[in-house]
Amino acid sequence: MINVLFICMGNICRSPTAHGIFRQMIKEKGLQDSIAVDSAGTHAYHVGKKPDERSIQTALSRHVDIRDLMARQLDDYDFEEFDYLLVADQDNHYLTLENCPTEHRHKVKFILDFATRTTLKEVPDPYYGQGNGFERVFDLVEDACAGLMTELEKELKS
Repeated sequence: MINVLFICMGNICRSPTAHGIFRQMIKEKGLQDSIAVDSAGTHAYHVGKKPDERSIQTALSRHVDIRDLMARQLDDYDFEEFDYLLVADQDNHYLTLENCPTEHRHKVKFILDFATRTTLKEVPDPYYGQGNGFERVFDLVEDACAGLMTELEKELKS
């Protein structure tokens, strides 16, 4: 089983969007017995809350349902449990590595490391933004999730 964890600051915008998109890809490919996905935040601001309503609505408009997800904070156990710890941006990369045991640091990567249609390194935080920020996040993360799925399918075949 390959375990993937998406990480952002509060676990209500970027990481649950990635979680929902990737969960749907896993289901569509029938890989539920081979790949597991979760999401977490580096901060505890929103623990126990549903994703931001704007994230929910953007995802629903793209036929991805994230209404069942609940925010949680990154835990020490996650470093052991997950094979991929994929962060949204530089700040969360730093915070994740700061708490990560040395033997698990190789697992920490940027979500957009797997994107094929952008050279951006960070998924912008849409929380305080205006306009199409949530749509942009969905597009970036969807691209990265597709690239990640390609990588994991190769890994599963080897």
